[in-house]
Amino acid sequence: SHDVASSALAARRRQQPAGLAKRVIACLDVRENDDGDLVVTKGDQYDVREKGDSNKVRNLGKPVALARRYYEQGADEITFLNITSFRGEPLNDAPMLEVLERTSERVFVPLCIGGGIRDYTDARGNTYSALDVASRYFRAGADKISLGSDAVYAAEAYYAAGGRPTGSSSIEAISYVYGAQAVVVSVDPRKVFVRDPADTPHACVSADTDDECGPQGERFWWYQCTVKGGREGRDLDVVQLVQAVEALGAGEILLNSMDADGSNAGFDLKLVRMASEAVSLPVIASSGAGCPQHFVDVFHGTTVQAALAAGIFHREEVAIHEVKSGMLEASITTRLY
Repeated sequence: SHDVASSALAARRRQQPAGLAKRVIACLDVRENDDGDLVVTKGDQYDVREKGDSNKVRNLGKPVALARRYYEQGADEITFLNITSFRGEPLNDAPMLEVLERTSERVFVPLCIGGGIRDYTDARGNTYSALDVASRYFRAGADKISLGSDAVYAAEAYYAAGGRPTGSSSIEAISYVYGAQAVVVSVDPRKVFVRDPADTPHACVSADTDDECGPQGERFWWYQCTVKGGREGRDLDVVQLVQAVEALGAGEILLNSMDADGSNAGFDLKLVRMASEAVSLPVIASSGAGCPQHFVDVFHGTTVQAALAAGIFHREEVAIHEVKSGMLEASITTRLY
């Protein structure tokens, strides 16, 4: 049976279409639950608590074990997002650092970690830079770090300086030391509906169907960037953000969608297309995947280099090898497990 399986795998490899392989990434949103244990969770439009009377943090498994499972299934990368880290002191987050160290001993694809990578002062008055935090993560086994809120603030400073790098952003500092390929910017946008594109200075897209329209029938919207885990909107759109961080030295964009998050209805192709066409950086599509066809849709419908999912993998609704089989059948090049 081993020979049969090996022959089948070899045949599938020979069928691979030419071109650069598209990546499938598994994302693990990690936070403490109400008992103080570090667990993988998943939000529904960024709400990670169960509905109903319990209101407990949704627990979908242990981070190291899940990361190992996804590696064995053929994930091309693993991303950890420490989703409540903006509240604490990242360098004192021993459980998260231990997760990264233990994962790097068992998982041999690139590891990316995000959450809390920023300048901060601890309770004892000691000051640390975003570079200090990133360096600790790299020493613990990360190959890339992901910046969220801090990248938004850096982009705002970039435009406030007349569209020039200030030399003081975390993106510039980390990119200078570790290289652009090590710096991912994670974008958390949400739709802001308008009746007319002339009503806003921001880049808009339009609805193709009535189902896409806003609550008051608006047929246009722009994508507002948010900070603090989506809790606060800023006067900055997705195009402005990705172009600013590219100029500052970021190497990749992780493009989420607050509206599509947890929907299982597919990636927001209009958002993905808008962002990927605005920069030359590789873009990772995230939020909304519910089946293997959604990966095919985003790779056929946009120029993204990678697509990411979380909940469907955690709940074992879809396995990574099923996604890759669907991609292969659709003539999309991908690395086979």
